[in-house]
Amino acid sequence: MIFDLQKANMWKRIAAWLLDLMLISVLAVGFGAVLSAALNYDEQNAAMQAGYARYEAQYNVSFGITTEQYEAKSEEEKAVFEQATQALLSDEQVIYEYNMVVNLSLIITTIGILLGVVVMEFAVPLFLKNGQTLGKKIFGVAIMRIDGVKVSPISV
Repeated sequence: MIFDLQKANMWKRIAAWLLDLMLISVLAVGFGAVLSAALNYDEQNAAMQAGYARYEAQYNVSFGITTEQYEAKSEEEKAVFEQATQALLSDEQVIYEYNMVVNLSLIITTIGILLGVVVMEFAVPLFLKNGQTLGKKIFGVAIMRIDGVKVSPISV
């Protein structure tokens, strides 16, 4: 079989890379959603939000304010806000839930991206048996050695 070999133009390579990046992103979000459900992220987040809401209601404050809004408060309002903050920070259960939400967010994001990259950059080229990602396949771009020979899935 004779191939018409020529260097792929820069825009074709960029388009293939962008398509691969979009597909990796979609996969990462999908894996993240599965991991989120498997690790009960929503339950942890709801428990944390309930703890915050409990102290907001008890002290009649809102923890979701900006610095400008805080500075606009009177000294009495600032004192109440500080009391509410100290009470919140002394609640070990709310702090535990907060730490769980932060840690789960990092884990879900990291593993979701990692799985997306592994599937798109390693599994798909092995499955297609020609070393191409989906973006390269769609745009007709292939990886070649310097001497013009197409790269096989497992090159030496």
